Amino acid sequence: MFARTITILARPESVEEGLRYVRDEVFPAITSMPGCVGMSMVTDRESGRCIATTAWESQDTMHASEQAARVLRERSAAIFGGSPQVEEWELALMHRSHPAPEGACVRSTWVEGDPSTVDRTVEVYKLTTIPAIEQLAGFCSASLLVNRQTGRAISTVTYDSRAALERTRDAAMGIRSTTTSEAGLRVTDLRELELVMAHLHVPEMV
Repeated sequence: MFARTITILARPESVEEGLRYVRDEVFPAITSMPGCVGMSMVTDRESGRCIATTAWESQDTMHASEQAARVLRERSAAIFGGSPQVEEWELALMHRSHPAPEGACVRSTWVEGDPSTVDRTVEVYKLTTIPAIEQLAGFCSASLLVNRQTGRAISTVTYDSRAALERTRDAAMGIRSTTTSEAGLRVTDLRELELVMAHLHVPEMV
């Protein structure tokens, strides 16, 4: 299974209008495309950072959607007032404890390592990270996206609420330190974001 992420650094005053457009126009159009298995979106309203993720049954269906998706992406970017950064990934792991409720938040961590050790990254996340992270109060789900060509990956962990996200910072830091050390990774970015759309209908992949 594969995923496409679109990151836009929007004008903060344009975030709400952009989110409405994504909900009303982009979401139904994208999810009706062959091979699409859902869409999610996270945002930081203060900075304007918005990240949309679409999941696809195969790399072929993801690539086949590109032309139509580009039109929607460019219109969204115009409304948000920022340029879209597009990246493609393999969806390596997905684990859910329960669906994310309204008010859920995520902690996303971008890491980088040797491309030859991506399988090791997936194994460590599966055997070390997920068992530890799912013990934290408020845990909803965790996913791992990888790029085998660059060695980059994104871990996204969803919590029930902003309060749960904040309570788990220290514990998550310890788990992250263990994971990156075991897998030989370096953290390149970390963001705490509001989950504004949770419709990734991806099956359990652990």
